[in-house]
Amino acid sequence: MEPTPFGLHDLKLTIQVLNKMKIPLGVVINRAGIGDLKVYDYCKNQRIPILLEIPYNRKIAELYSRGIPFSVKMPSWKKKFRLLHHKIEETVTK
Repeated sequence: MEPTPFGLHDLKLTIQVLNKMKIPLGVVINRAGIGDLKVYDYCKNQRIPILLEIPYNRKIAELYSRGIPFSVKMPSWKKKFRLLHHKIEETVTK
C-alpha cells in the first residue's frame, strides 16, 4: 500500500474486512517517501505492524514497467523479501 490519502482509505477498508474475518495482518509500504505520514500514524495507533518499506525509487519503477521483479536486478532485496516471508509465516503460525 502507498502512503497517500488513497492508500490510507484502501488500507482502512481492507483492515475492516480482515478484522471481521479474524485474519492476522501487517502492512508493506510501497513507494515509501511519497505522500504523508498518516498511514504510518494509523498503523501505529491501530497496532498494525509495518513489515517492510519499499522506497520510491526510479530504478524499481523502471524494472517494474518492464515486467522485471526488482529483486532480480537488485539482489539486496532478496534478503529483505526472505525476511518478510519469515515474518508472515511467524504471524500465521501464532
